[in-house]
Amino acid sequence: MPTLEWIGKEKVINHDKEVPYKLLDARYTFDANGKRVGVADSDNMIIHGDNLLALKALLPKYQGKIKCIYIDPPYNTGNEGWVYNDKVSDPQIKKWLGEVVGKEGEDLSRHDKWLCMMYPRLKLLQQLLAEDGAIFISIDDNELSNLKLICNEIFGERLYQGCIVRSTGQTTGQDSKGLGSSFDFVLIYSKSEEYTFGGLPLTEHDLKRFQEKDEKGFYAYDQLRKTGSNDRRTDRPNMYYPIKNPDGESLYPIGPTGYESRWRVELNTYNRLVEDNLVLWKKTKKQGKEIWWPYVKYYAEGRTKRPSPLWTEIEGNKKASRDLKAILENSIQFDYPKPLELIQKIISIANVHDNDIILDSFAGSGTTAHAVLSLNKKDNGNRRFILVEMMDYADSITAERVRRVIDGYGEGDKAVPGTGGSFTFYELGENLFNDDGNLNAAVSEEKIREYVWYMETKLPLPVPRREAENKLENKTESGSATQNVNEDKTERNIKKGNNAFLGIFNHTAYYFYYNATGATTLDHEFLSTVKTKAESYVIYADACALGEGFLTKHHITFKKIPRDIERL
Repeated sequence: MPTLEWIGKEKVINHDKEVPYKLLDARYTFDANGKRVGVADSDNMIIHGDNLLALKALLPKYQGKIKCIYIDPPYNTGNEGWVYNDKVSDPQIKKWLGEVVGKEGEDLSRHDKWLCMMYPRLKLLQQLLAEDGAIFISIDDNELSNLKLICNEIFGERLYQGCIVRSTGQTTGQDSKGLGSSFDFVLIYSKSEEYTFGGLPLTEHDLKRFQEKDEKGFYAYDQLRKTGSNDRRTDRPNMYYPIKNPDGESLYPIGPTGYESRWRVELNTYNRLVEDNLVLWKKTKKQGKEIWWPYVKYYAEGRTKRPSPLWTEIEGNKKASRDLKAILENSIQFDYPKPLELIQKIISIANVHDNDIILDSFAGSGTTAHAVLSLNKKDNGNRRFILVEMMDYADSITAERVRRVIDGYGEGDKAVPGTGGSFTFYELGENLFNDDGNLNAAVSEEKIREYVWYMETKLPLPVPRREAENKLENKTESGSATQNVNEDKTERNIKKGNNAFLGIFNHTAYYFYYNATGATTLDHEFLSTVKTKAESYVIYADACALGEGFLTKHHITFKKIPRDIERL
């Protein structure tokens, strides 16, 4: 497979592993009643901060959990003025820090900077994507070819699903060759071969066509004979063959003026259509004679399995700008917001259903959240969103738009009802590790426990300690019966005073014996508090007073804090 080389590539291939792990600091929740409350209890997230750091922070809870990712990164036109800020430990790349990326004639490295910026972000996005999920990336021809090559490296060339050409509804200024562009592109890659496209929503035109109904639902039909261009036998000879009409007579595809035409499908496909009862025969007049003529039925539900490669019916970027101004009720200038209909269509073909998560790590004006909330209102769904925006307008524009969409906006005949819903707004918080490699004492023990459990199991911590303590205080008999085994063991260990227990995974019990203000020792006194039965044990502590023979005999693995805590 061809690969792409650029300045700095060897320095960023593994940069995602060097990025410091930061916590997410919940600042407020905007609830369904239109109020800011200080509790982080919404499944929807808006994160303000560098998206490279934010994506890393999402891994412990969301790796392999995101069904659909949509991103709209800088197109790198030379006129955008984006800034390279990734702290890559290389003298050459450090020179780029804080530099505004300019036009090709002023900065011959702008493509290198863009690739260095995108590569580690795409690697983290690939980790977050679910096995049956897909990523959709908006781009134009400035970086289309480069983006496809690095996506082939990261996602795999076989998992390239296609490229949609989208009409932007406007033409850019002519370049030096006298050309302008009124299209951009959406590249699609899946996480695995399990991915399948979903059916597209019905358009107004469709709704007028799907009027007839049988036991399978509403359907429309087209005649089986190919019409329009390339409809002659010589165009596709293998599609010229006889079929039996309801009277048992052989029928050939004959054009309106008597020429030998062709069917739409090959014979084996036609036979499958017959088996599935998808061939509809109607009486019609041909050259003055009434004959049977075949049509192919297709149903409204799930009729389209792959998206069209050309989307011209979505209103373009100018309308998206007008819509944003109407929502925010001011004259704010926001460059290149994406149309709401574009994201809604992507969510539809991405097969996003209840409780699935859509992630947008270049959130901009918040169109992705708007699309999710609108679709949820339309079908009473429960799709969730995570937005990341690094600019200072993350609260004043991105989150503000979502607040207004939830509440409703506009007045009089231009009033738009609210969608309902909620979100929690986050800032990037403390580093988990200090520069010297030690655990940051300012980080709560629970956050450290979540991280350690994730690094051992690649799963989110089943029951955070505070939740387990809550259940012990408020538990009812009926509630007890519904708890899973791991939750019950967490609660029992807390009740017995052993706060170090994390959980059981693959028959191994994990303990994190930690004290932010003093050292801990794995010794016989600590072991007396371990009541969980498991095939083996992994126990973290600052020191160990037990001999190797004892540890081996009792299937205990000691891991030293912080040395043996694996780094993301």
